[in-house]
Amino acid sequence: MFSIFDEDKQKWPIKIWLNDESSLEPECLKQAMNLANLSFIHKWVALMPDTHPGFGMPIGGVIATENVIIPNAVGVDIGCGMQFVMTNIPVAELTSTDTAEGKLTDLIVSEILRAIPTGFSHHKYKQQCEAVDQFRVQLVDEPSRQTPKALLKELDSALMQVGTLGGGNHFIELQVDDEGYLGIMVHSGSRNLGLKICNTFNALAKETNDKEFLSVPKAWNLACLDANSELGMEYIRWMNFAMEFAKENRTKMMNVVIQTIRNLIKQYVDFSDIQMSEVLDCHHNYASFEQHYDKMVWVHRKGAIQAPKGKEGIIPGAMGSYSYIVRGKGNPVSFESCSHGAGRLMSRKEAKEKFSMVSTVADLKTRGVTIGKVKKVDIGEESRLAYKDIDHVIDNERDLIETVKRLKTVAVVKG
Repeated sequence: MFSIFDEDKQKWPIKIWLNDESSLEPECLKQAMNLANLSFIHKWVALMPDTHPGFGMPIGGVIATENVIIPNAVGVDIGCGMQFVMTNIPVAELTSTDTAEGKLTDLIVSEILRAIPTGFSHHKYKQQCEAVDQFRVQLVDEPSRQTPKALLKELDSALMQVGTLGGGNHFIELQVDDEGYLGIMVHSGSRNLGLKICNTFNALAKETNDKEFLSVPKAWNLACLDANSELGMEYIRWMNFAMEFAKENRTKMMNVVIQTIRNLIKQYVDFSDIQMSEVLDCHHNYASFEQHYDKMVWVHRKGAIQAPKGKEGIIPGAMGSYSYIVRGKGNPVSFESCSHGAGRLMSRKEAKEKFSMVSTVADLKTRGVTIGKVKKVDIGEESRLAYKDIDHVIDNERDLIETVKRLKTVAVVKG
């Protein structure tokens, strides 16, 4: 970790979990400098080793603010995160067993694609969703003058999207640990709901800035809300709802994957004593009211996970590489945070131009990875070579986490 602090250019230091400034993209540093000049920052700006440019705030960035919340410092996919379950199933049973659709691994991937909508697809009928039901009750019991009426219709849309994967870097992976056993990992968030919430409140925050936060230039895309105002509290309420929705979204998909594996193992393999670990779930796009350095502050983690001492978390790598289960060390300098993944090495446009569909699929095949994707034309965007080396990322944050388990991709479903 190193620090950047020029008193003539910034109000607050920037602490970066990389070797030196040459490892940081210029646009990422520019966005971090904007954050470092906000008057309400607590202590400093923190950038995790997977950091890269985002919208307004770098992805892989962590800030703590006093009495202020910033929609774009949470991001559009509110509550996006990971879920993981470990099993006692030997992966060799999946990769060596033949079925009419190829190896058992291939059949599992096909069944998942048939059961879970991916990309821009959603369910044809409304699904049961506890998060939506509870939020509707809350809106009635605790009405607010600041509730954006345009968002209310999104509650019905959310019922069509819960239990769907989405696109981009979201995935469902079958993985193998170093002992040869199957792990299941799901990466997804609040779908279109989080996007609408962020954009709605960011627009309202821009109006507020004209009156209350004139010191924040519009060009920075860091429109702020007073966290104690009615509007600020309403954003926090919708943000928390999106986080609950995102977690339920992951859980529904995980349940489908687990049931699919149970059914197909029972049908094709002589292995009856299937055991599953407790579910591990963590958000990496959110804000939380926490105590740091003797002050209650709003910690914004945009592409970062909470890593208090002893708490386990999930840091995935790119498809075809390794992912890690980690345990936090509670480092106060990072506001008890760590990276959320490998982090992009190049933009989606650059990756698509550099890595073709054929070369990306061939790369996965040489690594023994089964890929499930309805439309493969844009798969180059998610090539493992478009991401940073996950082991390098982990090595740069050994003071934040310790590794618990390493897992390698066996099969992946993408949107």
